Amino acid sequence: MRKEMYKGYDEEQLSKITNEEFMKLVTSRERRTLNNLKRNPELKKLMNKIKKVIKEGKKDKMIKTHLREAVIVPEWMGLTFGVYNGKEFRKVVITMKHVGKRLGDFAHTTGPVKHSGPGVGATRGSKFVPLK
Repeated sequence: MRKEMYKGYDEEQLSKITNEEFMKLVTSRERRTLNNLKRNPELKKLMNKIKKVIKEGKKDKMIKTHLREAVIVPEWMGLTFGVYNGKEFRKVVITMKHVGKRLGDFAHTTGPVKHSGPGVGATRGSKFVPLK
């Protein structure tokens, strides 16, 4: 059986890693986002909210957020987020596969488009085209 790894770290090692060590593992874009909490007060507010939930031990509580650009860090593993996709909050449970990515990557904003038939304003000829 294949063991889940993140850049050479298994789940137990990754949960014990410090933020400084984690920043060396991610790309420069994610590193810049995590370093500049002063520039993004909403992200700082979310981090404080997450620390409060972890401190209280309520890991099953859903943390609702509109911040789709927040980078997922290892200390969030096991937490449940409600990420806003423009219409509703999508449930995202953080696992090892999610670490280092953004919250918005797991709450898609668009859905599949299903076209039924010609709509208003269609030409007379196109109204009689068989669907299948």
